[in-house]
Amino acid sequence: MLRFIVRRLLQTVLSLFALSILLFGWLRSLPGGPVSALLGERGTPESREALREQLGLNEPIWVQYWSFLKRALQGDFGISNGVRPGTPAMDLFLTRLPATIELSFIAIMIAICLAIPLGYLAARRQGSVFDTTSIIGSLIGVAVPVFFLAFVLKYFFAQQWGLLPPTGRQSVGIDATRVTGFFVLDGILTRELDASWDALKHLILPSIALATIPFAVIFRITRASVLEVLDEDYVRTARAKGLTRRIIRGRHIMRNALIPVVTIIGLQIGALLAGAVLTETVFAYQGIGQALAIGFQKKDYPVLQVLIMMAALIYIIVNLVVDIAYAVIDPRVRTR
Repeated sequence: MLRFIVRRLLQTVLSLFALSILLFGWLRSLPGGPVSALLGERGTPESREALREQLGLNEPIWVQYWSFLKRALQGDFGISNGVRPGTPAMDLFLTRLPATIELSFIAIMIAICLAIPLGYLAARRQGSVFDTTSIIGSLIGVAVPVFFLAFVLKYFFAQQWGLLPPTGRQSVGIDATRVTGFFVLDGILTRELDASWDALKHLILPSIALATIPFAVIFRITRASVLEVLDEDYVRTARAKGLTRRIIRGRHIMRNALIPVVTIIGLQIGALLAGAVLTETVFAYQGIGQALAIGFQKKDYPVLQVLIMMAALIYIIVNLVVDIAYAVIDPRVRTR
């Protein structure tokens, strides 16, 4: 098991190194580059050349990359010039990260808690009305764009019916104490339950919109995996031995069926950032997804660097955890 973990850690380091090279080259190939982003159209040739020299852009490309890598390892990605001018890019990322984690956690919990039971029930009732309806619902969940569903939810539940707040993380009039940056958790820790409830209400619509695609994918994988396991010899043998349904379901069906489901859950957690960009923008939710959208719009290269790099790091860590969990569930994976 230890050798398996070490091997995965080495792969993680190599993946991050390769990503840093791609990110460094891509950002410097964008039209205008960092100099135009900082000075705009009013920059004179003299000011542009001075800024290029200040940023080290006159140095050979390998020297620029080495400087970039050393600063990145120290958490220094530069100063934001668009999202929040004058703020270090890493500070902006750390400030907005709790919002996206909070949103993503609620979204993936909604997806898991609904998709796995429904996928199991649909497989056990294959060909029934429930099975057919569930499959159609999952197809709709995949087909409908996240931003469209977000606008629909916001229009009806917030603007037309006034049941839930339309934007933001918390109401303006709430005087809440900040402890961790997770607004729901902060309200619980400080016993300001009204603030916690208000933050939770702001999470409902964006988390439902963000959960639709993970729900649809996890549901379909769970259903397909359970159907495959139900036809295995060891399940028929367990029934022939007279084992109870509870033991057969838990020990023989779900334990084996969850192996591919665990993998797909990890991939969906890592992919939530892509949906968060659209969801956070529609609901004006101050997370890293919204910051990424603003960073692209305003060519805020320091913010783009830190957000893309840190998002990739989170994705890789999640997949590392999934690989370890996969190896725990199925020991055969450790030898591959």
